[in-house]
Amino acid sequence: MNRPNFLPLTGVRILTFENFGAGPFGSMYLADLGAEVIKIENRAQGGDATRRMGPYFLGSEDSHFFQTFNLNKKSVALNLKTTDGQAIFRKLVAKSDAVLNNLRGDQPEKLGLTYEALKASNPKIVCAHLSAYGRDNERKAWPGYDYLMQAEAGYLHLTGEPGSPPARMGLSIIDFMTGITTALALVSALFGTSRSGVGRDLDVSLFDVALHQLSYPGNWYLNEGAKTGRLPRSSHPSATPVQLYKTQDGWIFIMCMTDKFWSALLPIIGRPDLGTDPRFATSGARRNHREALTPLLDGEFERDTTANWLGQLQGVLPAAPVYDMAQALDNPFLSKIGALQVLQHPERANFRALTNPIKLDGKRLPSRVASPLGADTHAILSELGLSRAEIETLAEKKVI
Repeated sequence: MNRPNFLPLTGVRILTFENFGAGPFGSMYLADLGAEVIKIENRAQGGDATRRMGPYFLGSEDSHFFQTFNLNKKSVALNLKTTDGQAIFRKLVAKSDAVLNNLRGDQPEKLGLTYEALKASNPKIVCAHLSAYGRDNERKAWPGYDYLMQAEAGYLHLTGEPGSPPARMGLSIIDFMTGITTALALVSALFGTSRSGVGRDLDVSLFDVALHQLSYPGNWYLNEGAKTGRLPRSSHPSATPVQLYKTQDGWIFIMCMTDKFWSALLPIIGRPDLGTDPRFATSGARRNHREALTPLLDGEFERDTTANWLGQLQGVLPAAPVYDMAQALDNPFLSKIGALQVLQHPERANFRALTNPIKLDGKRLPSRVASPLGADTHAILSELGLSRAEIETLAEKKVI
C-alpha cells in the first residue's frame, strides 16, 4: 500500500489569535501535523505576550517560552481594531479553514471572530473559541488561568501529602489538555464541514476541561458521595501497592494494579509470605491495610538501589525511577527514541526542544522555529492580491 508522503493537515489554513499556553499549545499540534497556522499578532501590543516572557530570551521579540508553544507557525502583524485590519482579516478568512482564539469569553464577538460575523466571508469557516469559562454564562468576561482552574476544580486537594497545604500540580496540565481538546474539536469540526459544507462555532473552556478530568473520583462523589483526598506517597485511591517506596539511594514508583503484578513482586523482593498474610491477600485487603504494608515494602526496597531494583522489575511489572527534571531530560533513552530535537534559530544555533509525541509511519513530525513577529505579513498579504505600495501604506498607518 502506498503511504502519503505529506503531513495529514497539509493544505489546511488556520488563523489564530492566541497568547500564553492553552491556545498556542493546541494550535502547535495542528501546525506540527501540517496545518498552516498563522498567528495574527498586533504589533502595537508587541504580539503574543510570551515573546517578552523571561527569564530566557532569543532577541528582543522572542523567548524560550514563546518557542515552546509556537513551533512551525507563521506570523502576520495585523491590528483588528482598525477598519483596514478588519477588511484584510476577512480576505484572509475567505482563504482559510478555521479561526482559533483563546481570548476572554466576551471578546470574540466584539472582535468579529464568531461564525455569525465571518460566514459571509466564508460559509465553511470553523470558529474555535478557547476561553476560561465559556462564552454563554455569567463568567464570560472573567479572565482565567490554569492555576485558578486547578484551585476551583479540586486539584489542589488531590495533590501532595496528607496534612500539607493545598498544592497545585507542577505543570500547567489544564492549559495543555484544554489546548489538545480544542485541537481535537477543531479537526472534528473541519471533518464535519467537509461533508456538510457549513462551518460553525465551537467552544472549549479551561474550567470545563478541568472538571471533566476529575473523571472517576468525580463520578465516585456524584454517585456515592465518596470524597477522594490526598494519600501518602502519591498513592492510587483504590489500588495498592501503587505508590512511592524508599530505596537505598532514592525512590521508586511501583504499580501493582492487579493481583498478577502483586504476585510477581513478592518473589523478587524475597517476601512470598506476604502473599498468604490475610491483610494483603486480596486487592481490597491491601487497600484497607495500606499503612501496614508500606513500611514492610520500604524495608525490602531500602536494601538495594533504585537502578538494581529496576533491573529486576522492568519487564515483569510496572515500575519507574523517580527523577528530577534534569535527570528526566538527561536520560539517554530520550535520544534513542527521538524525543529531543535540535532546531536552528537566528539568535541561537542548535536550539534544543522536545519533539511532538505523535509519530506518522514510525517517524517523528518535522519542526522549525516559530516566525519572528510579522515575518510572514508581506508574503501572505501579497498572496491576497495586495500590491507592495498598498502593503507599505498599511505599515505607515500601523495596520500591520
